[in-house]
Amino acid sequence: MSPPHPTFLTGVKAACTGDPGTPFVLLGNFEVEDEWARDEVGLPTVGGRASAAIVNRMDEFTVLLAGPDDHVVLKSAPDPDYLHWLAGLGVDLPRILVTDSHDPAATVSVDALRSPRLLAALGDLAARGAYLLPHGMSTLEEQLCALTGLAPALPPVPVVKAVNSKIYSRRVAADLGLPQATGWECETVEEFAAAAAQAARSVAAGRRVGVKDAYGVSGKGIVVVDDPRRLDQLVRMVTRRAERTGDPRVALVIEEWADKALDLNYHFTVGRDGAVRFDFVKEALTENGVHKGHRIPARISAAHAGQIMAAADRLGARLAADGFHGVVGVDAITTTDGGLLPVLEINARNNMSTYQTTLQERFMGADTIATARQYDLTLTGPVRFADLRDQLGELLFDPARGSGLLVNNFATVNAAAPDTDDPRPYAGRLYGLLMAASEQELADLDRAIVATVKKEPAHV
Repeated sequence: MSPPHPTFLTGVKAACTGDPGTPFVLLGNFEVEDEWARDEVGLPTVGGRASAAIVNRMDEFTVLLAGPDDHVVLKSAPDPDYLHWLAGLGVDLPRILVTDSHDPAATVSVDALRSPRLLAALGDLAARGAYLLPHGMSTLEEQLCALTGLAPALPPVPVVKAVNSKIYSRRVAADLGLPQATGWECETVEEFAAAAAQAARSVAAGRRVGVKDAYGVSGKGIVVVDDPRRLDQLVRMVTRRAERTGDPRVALVIEEWADKALDLNYHFTVGRDGAVRFDFVKEALTENGVHKGHRIPARISAAHAGQIMAAADRLGARLAADGFHGVVGVDAITTTDGGLLPVLEINARNNMSTYQTTLQERFMGADTIATARQYDLTLTGPVRFADLRDQLGELLFDPARGSGLLVNNFATVNAAAPDTDDPRPYAGRLYGLLMAASEQELADLDRAIVATVKKEPAHV
C-alpha cells in the first residue's frame, strides 16, 4: 500500500499525475457505462432507468469533491443560495465553469463539446497545466481533451472500458483466487445458451440467478430469474437477435444470487507507478439492486475489514498491470453464513462514495456516524434552495453541533422540472450526508427529514 496523503483528493492527484498539487478540471459524466456499452451486445430491452435529466444533473456532486484550486464543469450554474450556504459551513469551493447551453437529456460531456466559449476557457486551463478528471473516461471525454489540450488524468478509453466490464471482474477474481458467487461469463450466443442451461439447474433447485449486461449500471441491464422458463425466453430472444443481425457476440454475465447479509463498497486508488492506496470501506444501501446511499462506517468485523484490504491490494496490483491508474470502487457482500464475497464488480471510475470523501474529511469526527442517502421528492414547480433551507431549518447540518443533513447535490431537485407551466407533478431528488453521534439520533434525523420533505416547499 502507498503512504497516505494529506487529503483524499491530493492522493488522487499524485496517483494520476505524479503531483499532489496538479489543478484538476472535474466533470461529472455519470452513467458513463452507457458510452462503454455502445458497441456491446447486451440483453434486449430490459430494465428502466431513472430520469435522464436527474442523472445528468448529478454533475453537481463534483463541486464538493474538487478543491479551491480546481475547476468543475457543470450543465448550469448552482443555486447561489446553495453555494452561499456551503461557503458559510467553511467549505472551500472550486471555480465553476458552465456549458454554453444545456440539454436536460444530454450528459455534461455532450453539452461541453457543444460549447465554444467553455472549450476556449478549458484551453486556457490546459495551458496552465490542468488535467481533466471525469467521473469515468469514454470517447466523449477523450474528444474534450483533444479539443482543449487538457491532459487526461485517466488512462486511454480501451483500458478503462476493459477493466470496467463485469466479465473482467469475474475473471480477475478467479485468477486471483478470490471467492465469488457461482457464475458464467458469456461473450457469444453459444456461451450464453450453455451457461443458461447450467443456471437453469440452479433455478430449478430453488436458487435465483441474475443475468447482467457487462456494462449495466444502477439496476439497469439486469434480470433476476427464479423460473427456468424465463432463462429459456432470454436465450430465444438473444438467439433471434443474433440470427437477425448476423452478430453472435454478447457481453453478459449470469450469476447465482448469494444469501446477502450486507452490501459493501470499498475504494482504493491506483497510481501510475503501480502503488495502491486503500481509501475506505462503506456499507452500501441498495433497493432492488439500485444504489440508494451508504452507511459510514460499515458494520463489519475486523476480520472482514482485513480481508477487504488484502483484496484491494491484490486487485489494485492487477489493475496496474493491466494499464489502469485512478480511482476504483468495488462492490462486495458479506453473507448470512458469515462469509465474504469481495468482488461482485469492479468500478474503475468515481463511485458515489467518492463524492463524500471531502465532506467526511472536513466534518466527520472520530465518533460520528453518517448515512449518505437520497430523498425522493414530488414537486409541481421549481424550488429555491433558500426555501428548502427554511423548510428544513435545524435539520440541516450545523458544524457547531456536528450533526444534521449536509446537502451535497441540490441540482437534482429541479432537474426534471418542465419548461412550461405544466401543473402535473414531477420527480425531484435531494442528496445529502446525514451525520449524528448515535444510531438513534441518526434514525430520528432521517425520519424527521422524510416527514418534512413530503410537504412540498414553496416554488420559485
